[in-house]
Amino acid sequence: MKKLVIAAGTGFLGQVLMNHFKDKFEEIVILTRGKSKTIDGIKYVNWNAKTLSGWENELENATVLINLAGKSVDCRYTKENKKEILLSRIESTKVLNKAVVTCKNPPKHWLNSSTSTIYRFSLDKQMDEVDGEIGNDFSINVALSWEKAFFKTETPKTMKTALRTSIVLGKNGGAFIPLKTLAKIGFGGKQGKGNQFVSWIHEEDFAQAIDFVIEKELTGKINIVSPQPIPNQDFMKKLRKAVGFPFGIPLNALLLKIGSFIIRTEPELVLKSRNVIPKRLLDNGFEFKYGDIDEAFENLL
Repeated sequence: MKKLVIAAGTGFLGQVLMNHFKDKFEEIVILTRGKSKTIDGIKYVNWNAKTLSGWENELENATVLINLAGKSVDCRYTKENKKEILLSRIESTKVLNKAVVTCKNPPKHWLNSSTSTIYRFSLDKQMDEVDGEIGNDFSINVALSWEKAFFKTETPKTMKTALRTSIVLGKNGGAFIPLKTLAKIGFGGKQGKGNQFVSWIHEEDFAQAIDFVIEKELTGKINIVSPQPIPNQDFMKKLRKAVGFPFGIPLNALLLKIGSFIIRTEPELVLKSRNVIPKRLLDNGFEFKYGDIDEAFENLL
């Protein structure tokens, strides 16, 4: 019997995965901070992502474990938020390691969230898993600590894969909704200099890529991104065209900083150049349904 456990699976990405996998596993368990319950045959089990309290029994005989836990980075980088961003990732990964090690029949394959932000700001070089260059700033150091916590504990019976995911574009959540709104009200111009690269992936390709990683038993670090990073100014231009708005007021770095402060987020989220490509997925034969941004926008709208 195939069993899937998704830790922190009630958010946008969890829903995307649940919709994709609902007919592929006989049993699906979601670890959640909410109350334990069963809805439409899916079992929700309470956990605090820090300590063992009984939820770890759900990992017994699991085919796949996917961990999506971690405080959203869409917030102001105050001292407190920074601490929570880091700890929410490290603690959940550590306690899952502890749980996996104590299982009699642990999950066969564990896929843990990571981020394509682990690579340095790059206008000049496409970053892949083989010779991508790691940088040094708060977000990168969080990603490094996260992956270290994941791989540090040896799990002989459980394969491990770190998913270095980029911006996932989806209909019901994530970054696409506010970007679409900006474009519709006339603020869909370039952000900052506009030459910074956006690494993105359509929600359907995100789910299919994870399915592919499981099927092919790919381990280690995998970039979950589309094959074509695109400069921010082109990304916004194509989005304006897709929503049918004739112009877009550009937002320079200063305006972005002011706007980010007002909506309680960080300008880095749009100003960093993420120039990342999915070498390992492509080398193993994965085919993207929405490798082209125009097709992705058309589908999402």
